Amino acid sequence: MTANLISVQTGRAAPLGPGGVPSAIVKHTRDGTVAVGPLGLEGDEQADLSVHGGAEKAVYAYAASHFPDWARQFPDLDFTGGAMGENLTIAGMEEANICVGDIHAIGTVLLQVCQPRQPCFKFALRHANSKLPKAMVRSGQSGWYCRVLQTGTLTAGDAVELRERPNPDFPFVRLVEIVNHGRPTMAELARMADMQGLARQWREKARELLG
Repeated sequence: MTANLISVQTGRAAPLGPGGVPSAIVKHTRDGTVAVGPLGLEGDEQADLSVHGGAEKAVYAYAASHFPDWARQFPDLDFTGGAMGENLTIAGMEEANICVGDIHAIGTVLLQVCQPRQPCFKFALRHANSKLPKAMVRSGQSGWYCRVLQTGTLTAGDAVELRERPNPDFPFVRLVEIVNHGRPTMAELARMADMQGLARQWREKARELLG
């Protein structure tokens, strides 16, 4: 798999939309080297820590290959790096060619894929279009949240290298389907209950459904 980091974005919490809802979904491109700590990129913030941020949503990555699809559906909107609220815009990688728990090296940082994004109303406010969250769910083009296994620095243009794949039998696209639409099999729930790399909330949910 050949992939590279084409842009890096961070954002500070600020009022969003007509009602001034606090949000950091508006991201700005960062030039040069950016430090990555246990909870994400230096200079990045989350407004509502009850649903955003934390160790298992430390870094949000998105596939650049999806932008043409979004532009066709919503030609009046601008879909470039950071448009989805992502920190890392990556070429050569998307949901269909990663697995749950994959560990990627970017610069001196190690990131682990742990869960998909579930879009909320702030995504709609970001672009002033109420159709966007449902469109993301429908398409499965969720992007992926990562935990930081090794802190360090990264820079736009860095290669994105697969270092470990602990769950080659569990494609990330299947996790996206389960998160968005439910209906996992009992075998999948058993697998998820103790899956290396999977976000804790989905391991716990699997155990709950298993009874």
